[in-house]
Amino acid sequence: MCGIFGYINYLVEKDRKYILDTLVNGLARLEYRGYDSAGLAVDGDKKKQVFAYKEVGKVAKLRALIDQEQPDMTKVFDNHCGIAHTRWATHGPPSRKNCHPHRSDPNWEFAVVHNGIITNYKELKELLSGKGFKFETETDTEAIAKLAKYIYDEHPTIDFTTLTKAVIKELQGAFGLLLKSVHFPGEVVAARKGSPLVVGVRTEKKMKVDFVDVEYAENEAALPAEQASHNVALRSNNNLLAPPDKSNLLHRSQSRAFLSDDGVPQPTEFFLSSDPSAIVEHTKKVLYLEDDDIAHIHEGQLNIHRLSKMDGTSNVRAIQTIEIELQEIMKGRFDHFMQKEIFEQPESIVNAMRGRLNVEEKTVTLGGLRQYISTIRRCRRLIFIACGTSYHSCMAVRGCFEELTDIPISVELASDFLDRQAPVFRDDTCVFVSQSGETADSLMALRYCLERGALTVGIVNVVGSSISLMTHCGVHINAGPEIGVASTKAYTSQFVCMVMFALSLSEDRASKTQRRLEIMEGLGKVSEQFKEILKMDQDVKKLCERFKDQKSMLLLGRGAQHATALEGALKIKEISYLHCEAVMSGELKHGVLALVDGQLPIVMILTRDDIFTKSLNAYQQVISRGGRPIVICNTGDKEFPGEKTDKIEVPHTVDILQGLYNVIPLQLMSYWLAINAGADVDNPRNLAKSVTVE
Repeated sequence: MCGIFGYINYLVEKDRKYILDTLVNGLARLEYRGYDSAGLAVDGDKKKQVFAYKEVGKVAKLRALIDQEQPDMTKVFDNHCGIAHTRWATHGPPSRKNCHPHRSDPNWEFAVVHNGIITNYKELKELLSGKGFKFETETDTEAIAKLAKYIYDEHPTIDFTTLTKAVIKELQGAFGLLLKSVHFPGEVVAARKGSPLVVGVRTEKKMKVDFVDVEYAENEAALPAEQASHNVALRSNNNLLAPPDKSNLLHRSQSRAFLSDDGVPQPTEFFLSSDPSAIVEHTKKVLYLEDDDIAHIHEGQLNIHRLSKMDGTSNVRAIQTIEIELQEIMKGRFDHFMQKEIFEQPESIVNAMRGRLNVEEKTVTLGGLRQYISTIRRCRRLIFIACGTSYHSCMAVRGCFEELTDIPISVELASDFLDRQAPVFRDDTCVFVSQSGETADSLMALRYCLERGALTVGIVNVVGSSISLMTHCGVHINAGPEIGVASTKAYTSQFVCMVMFALSLSEDRASKTQRRLEIMEGLGKVSEQFKEILKMDQDVKKLCERFKDQKSMLLLGRGAQHATALEGALKIKEISYLHCEAVMSGELKHGVLALVDGQLPIVMILTRDDIFTKSLNAYQQVISRGGRPIVICNTGDKEFPGEKTDKIEVPHTVDILQGLYNVIPLQLMSYWLAINAGADVDNPRNLAKSVTVE
């Protein structure tokens, strides 16, 4: 939730117009992460002056406010840092006062933007209120800015990194944040814990090395993590912060990547963001911060610090080249990102399988799992843990894993899994599925499983995300950037990657050879069949026009198609605001049948499989009670006469893969229902794309 963007230029002359446009455009790229308000802070016309602009609503309103305020756009800076934020409200309703950036005082000595939740903000607020600080907002974030000022006032000679470390030690919860101060002009500090942050770099000359060293305090390296990060403010005598430890000197290495041949910093621009898609138009060179990293950008340098040296953490952070192209994050000929992403699925499916599935040679190779496949085969159970759409993709492939591997399978909602404190053992394999790789509930469940010694696998879409970094092994689904809040192409790519996972696990089972070949052949046809299904877009649009005044809808599916119904119902609910319930067809007669009449829209998934005859029972029960269902069936199926039923016909494929085909008409249906309702398709109310809070 929430999007963070920052821009720093050093020895690169940029006028205020360029700086503001860069920040606002960065927020526009991140608007899928939150869009109830937006704001930014940049340097003013005088020394130690800050211009802040905050507005309720979408980023376009912030842009209009800046135009209205008419700051001097011609003022040029050769060293400047600006921070910006688009909000998804957690503490306090959307308002100008609750909008980020938040300030330490009326003079904006410290300004902060923050993604996540500070769970101990009430204690910090009480502490700081007792020291005379006046709080202006209802947010948890304001406590960060005021805590920074309190520490600085107590220790005015403190450097920016040490100050930030002292602040971070006090914070409990999850956060990605940027901190800017008039006391440290042209500098910004970024910190990450459980919330994504990526740094983009653009230099005039080629960087000398493609990594940045991690620095840490020597005496903290020997301390346990919990001791190294003790809560000074709330535990020390009289609630006073302890003075900085003079012996706590940092290993200070130069950021060699950014030095010119003569050893001095070269002209450099830095871009900080919650998502690399907001950076790609400026540079493809990025560095992903890891949990507990503190990045200090100053004088053209990037130094990365940690509170303590932790086992298993690399001493360097690689500067990578991202593969995202600018056109991938543009709408192109489509009206909405969701519509674009639905129509991208013939390509995204191919990208998920490229280099992994060889249909001619009948092989599947998942490089990220190669070292662990034999261990996973010996596990006593596979636990799939996910939320929302990712949970539905796990449900959809559960039967595939059970059939091919004969390993007991459990599919868990991450929040419920944690609430129950479910037992996990060292010989379990826990699979975490997430589009963003940053989902808070899934991340907490991952830490829970790691603590209990289980092998962990990540199936994610975002390279460098927390889940991809923390799991032992995994698979990137390669769906490409997904901007629409309602996930579409990520669902189908997750589905395909998990089917390939099951195929890899069953390679050593001779009894499954023929079944595996059948599935692989089916996978090879998916892309072309998707193109055929998408041709019914306008037919689905016409069908949806009949439901303009409806308040509720039922989706029925059985077996693996129950997961398809769940996913379709979620899509319809989240973007069209139409109440939609997915029901297991076999449960229809146990109560839900009371809802059936001639008015209630009912969509039934009735493609042919081993339980098709059982599914027909539900269809007959609906017809006999005056219902007029919309049936998703296979092309040319004679079972459903046209005078009684509206049909959406999809090609027939291997039963395990049929859910891939069946979900696309439901995605199209949710899109057109939302259009008919006049809803904002890409930015549904109350929701955001990356759920980084509990």
